[in-house]
Amino acid sequence: MVSIPLLTSAYLAPIRYYARLYAAQQVLLETHDHYVKQTYRNRCLIAGPNGVQALTVPIEKPTFGKAAMRDIRISDHGNWRHLHWNALQSSYERSPFFDYYADDLRPFYEKRIDFLLDFNEGLQHTVLGLLDLTPNITQTESYCASPQEGITDLREAITPKLSWETDTDFCAVPYYQVFAQKHSFIADLSIVDLLFNMGPEARLVLKKSLR
Repeated sequence: MVSIPLLTSAYLAPIRYYARLYAAQQVLLETHDHYVKQTYRNRCLIAGPNGVQALTVPIEKPTFGKAAMRDIRISDHGNWRHLHWNALQSSYERSPFFDYYADDLRPFYEKRIDFLLDFNEGLQHTVLGLLDLTPNITQTESYCASPQEGITDLREAITPKLSWETDTDFCAVPYYQVFAQKHSFIADLSIVDLLFNMGPEARLVLKKSLR
């Protein structure tokens, strides 16, 4: 039986997340979990001129205690869309494939999308299309407290708090990066780092990234 990965929603998720999407025909996306701060749900990591840079989507704080991820609204605080796109542009405008993919991603930073889940899934759908990946992604209908047999629970495994080196199934495959001569190769950044730098060959990196 081929195991089905159970993943959280993520903002331009890291490479090890997309390596699972590459390898899986079926994917289960948890949408009824509680929103957790300082996770990839609203944060991605890119490589800029000064090293690793975190881009965080601001959210509106829940009125009462914890809130389900599917109910989290995006805040318009701080002109973040403009700042995020400028950061992506300044980090990757010299990469081989930025101009090739920029028009597909820019619209997400020019329009208002109310819910974080919708924003993440829209971006993910676009990125999967650019990578020519077609996993069957199904959203959970309720919180998956005890995943059944045949499901691999990765909800707490792919997080900024755990280094990619703790992931025994993931292998960081080096690839070209714009600032590698300055900062050396940086592993497991956002999928856009791989996409902008490697273009169609990003699929080969993803293929080699799972042991």
